[in-house]
Amino acid sequence: MTEAALLPLAVAVPLLGAALLAVAGRILPRTGCDILATGCAGAEVVCLVLLWTHNSGRLATADLGGWPARLGIVLAADPIGAGLALLVAVLVPVVVYSWRFFEEPTGEHAGAFPALILLFEAGMAGFALTGDLFNAFVFFELMGAAAYALTGYRIEDPRPLHGAITFGIVTSFAAYCSLLGIGLLYARTGELNLARLGQQLASHHTDLLTAVAFVLIATALLVKAAAVPFHFWLPDAHAVAPTPVCMLMSGAMVELGVYGIARIYWTVFSGPGGIPHQAFHTTFTALGLLTALLGALMCWQQRHLKRLLAFSTISHVGLFLIAVALLTPDGATGTAVYVAAHGLVKAALFALTGVLLDRYGSVDEHGLHGKARDLRTVGVLFVVGALALAGMPPFGTGLGKALSEDAAGRWQPWLPAVFVGASAVTGAAVLRAGLRIFWGAGPALRSRPDEDETTGEGEEPEIRSPQRTPPRAMTIVPAVLLGLAVLVGSLPAIAAALARGAAVFTDPAGYTAAVLTHPSTPPGPMPAGDWTATGVLLGLLSTSIAAALATAAVRKPSPTLPAHHPAARLVRALRRSHSGHLGDYLAWLALGVAALCIAIAAQT
Repeated sequence: MTEAALLPLAVAVPLLGAALLAVAGRILPRTGCDILATGCAGAEVVCLVLLWTHNSGRLATADLGGWPARLGIVLAADPIGAGLALLVAVLVPVVVYSWRFFEEPTGEHAGAFPALILLFEAGMAGFALTGDLFNAFVFFELMGAAAYALTGYRIEDPRPLHGAITFGIVTSFAAYCSLLGIGLLYARTGELNLARLGQQLASHHTDLLTAVAFVLIATALLVKAAAVPFHFWLPDAHAVAPTPVCMLMSGAMVELGVYGIARIYWTVFSGPGGIPHQAFHTTFTALGLLTALLGALMCWQQRHLKRLLAFSTISHVGLFLIAVALLTPDGATGTAVYVAAHGLVKAALFALTGVLLDRYGSVDEHGLHGKARDLRTVGVLFVVGALALAGMPPFGTGLGKALSEDAAGRWQPWLPAVFVGASAVTGAAVLRAGLRIFWGAGPALRSRPDEDETTGEGEEPEIRSPQRTPPRAMTIVPAVLLGLAVLVGSLPAIAAALARGAAVFTDPAGYTAAVLTHPSTPPGPMPAGDWTATGVLLGLLSTSIAAALATAAVRKPSPTLPAHHPAARLVRALRRSHSGHLGDYLAWLALGVAALCIAIAAQT
C-alpha cells in the first residue's frame, strides 16, 4: 500500500471505528463493542507501522482530493510525526485494559467509552500527520473535546465532572488564543499550509505581529503540554479521570503539545521573518527549566498517586522542552527517544495505579501502606517503572535522557545536572510510594491537616467489586508497555530511525520542498542515537540517587519544617497556587501568555 493511501487511512480508521461503535453500541452487547474497538485499534497500529517503516528517513505526503498542496489540504508525515502517531496507536489498545475496568451498562451506551477513545486517537493522529495549520487546530480541538468527555465520563460523581469542566474551559480559552494567532498569520500571508506559511513569512520582516502570533499559537500547545504556568489543569484532571484516560493523556497527549511547538516553529517561524533562533532558544530553555524543577518539587510533595504521576509528567515535559529548545538534530533525537519511552513507562505506571484503585478503592500512598503485599507482580512492575522513570539503562527513557543530556551539555555544561536531578526526584517519588505500598517499608505515617489536598483516600473504585483478583489484562498491559520501553532503549534500529527522522524534522527547507514539489532527496547527516559511556553513567547516577532518596524517605520521614522556614513557605505557596479554582488557573494562563509575549518580543 502506498504512503498516499496510508496517510488518510491513519486518520480515517479511528474516525470510522468511532462512528461504527456509536451505532453498534445500540445493538451489540458490551463484549461485541470491546472486540470491535480492539479490532479498529489494531488496524490503526498496522497502518501506522507500515507508514513509519515506509517513510523512514524522509517525509511522506498525501494531497487530499487530488488538489496540489498550494490549493488543497495536505497530510505530511515526517518520521518523528509518524512515530508519535504510532505511539498513540500503541497506547490506544488500553481498551483491552478497560474491558473489565467499568461495569458499563449494556444497550445504547455500551460503545460510548471505546468510541470516545477512538475519537481521541483520531484527533491525536490527525494532529501529528497534518501539514495544514488550521487543520492542526481542528484535530487538536477534536482531541480536546474527546478528552473533556473522557475526563468527566463518570458524570454521577461531581469530582470528574468538575475536573472535566475546568480542563475544558482552560483549554478552550487557550484554543481561542491559538485561533487568533492563526488569524493573524493568515491576514499577513494568506496561507494556512505550513510549508507555504514559512515561505510567505520569509518575505516579511519580523515584527511584533509575528511574535504575538507565535505566542498565541504556542499557548494552546503549551496548555496541552502542561508547561508551567499553563499546567494547573493536568493534576486536577488526572486525579479524577478514569485510569485508561490518564494513560493516554500523560502517555501521548502532553507529548503532542511539545511536538506541535517544535513542528510549527521549525516549519513556519524558523526562517527569515519568523522568530530568531536565539529568542526561541533562550525563552523555551528557561520555560523548560522552570517546568522541570517545579514539576519535580511538586511531585515529591504528593501522596495521591495519580497527582504524583501527573506532576512527574510535568517535570519531564520541562526536560523535553529544554532538548527541543537546543534547535539541533541531536536535541531532536534525544527528545524523540525520550518521548517514546516516557509515554510507554508513564502509561504503564498509571495502569498499575489503576490496579490499586481497582483492588482497594484508594490511591493514597499513606493509607495503602503495606496493604498490597500480596500483589507481588504488580509491585515489581511498579518499582521497575519507577527506575525506568529515573533513567535506568537499558530503558528508552535512559537512552533519551542520555542523548538529551549530551546535546544540552554541549551548550551549557550544567544542563545535564537538571536532567539527572529532575529524573531522579520524580523516579524517587514513585519508588518511595511503591516501597511503602507493596512492601510496607518504613513506619506508617499519620495524616497532617495541611495534606488534605494531596491524599487519595475515599476514591471511588473504578470497578464495583473491590478486593477481587485483578483481571489479567490489567497486569499484562503494563508489563507489555514496560517491555516496549526496554526495546526502545536496546534496539539500535529504533534509535537510528528516530535519529534519521530528527535530521528530516530539523530541515525546514527539505520539508517545504517535499510538501510543495515532492522531490526524492536523500536524508541529511544523521545525528548520533547510540548509548555512550557517559550516558550510561549518568543514567546509573540518576537511578542511584532515586533509590537513595526513596530509601531515606521511607526509613526516616522528613520532619515537619517550622511554618516560618523559607522552604515551608515555598511549598505552601506552591500548594495554594494549585487551588482548583478556575479563575486562578485562567489568571495564571493570562500571565503566562503576557510573559511569553514580552520575552519573545524583547528578543526580536
